[in-house]
Amino acid sequence: MELDAGSCTLRTWTSDDVGPLASVANDHRIWLNMTDTFPHPYLLEDAERWIDNCLEQGEPPLHLAIVADRELVGGIGGHPGSAEQHASINIGYWLTPDMWGKGIATSALQRYVRYLFDTFDPHRLYATVFGWNPASARVLEKCGFRLEGRLREAIQKQGRFTDLLMYGLLRIDTVG
Repeated sequence: MELDAGSCTLRTWTSDDVGPLASVANDHRIWLNMTDTFPHPYLLEDAERWIDNCLEQGEPPLHLAIVADRELVGGIGGHPGSAEQHASINIGYWLTPDMWGKGIATSALQRYVRYLFDTFDPHRLYATVFGWNPASARVLEKCGFRLEGRLREAIQKQGRFTDLLMYGLLRIDTVG
């Protein structure tokens, strides 16, 4: 599956992505803005495990590769809520630093939001951003997400504390 996002394409992960994923994801600057479930260093084994998990989830996929100029440059995905949060999807995304500031994250997220609402019919999407990452917060805001809360110094990474920013987007926010 491929989705045209203008400046990039979102597509299903494939086994051919293992080497490129291990290469582009193995950047300390990416890891610094991700939860600790995103490994660093990012090894071939990590890429194999990630892609195997994505392929096992079947269709329609929730996790997609971001491709620009025919090169893998990042990933975007979602985790559906459960129980009383079953109508929500927690989303996340990352790009290789070479692609930062080029509008690719915004294009990818705009297209991904449409895909989620059209395919999975959630009531709400949400995302969290570390306080030291205002560029990612701005991407969310450009895509219509609203700042819903700030958890003060809720994140500790490499001995530093920062706030955790909570952003949300309701289906009704995208209508009209």
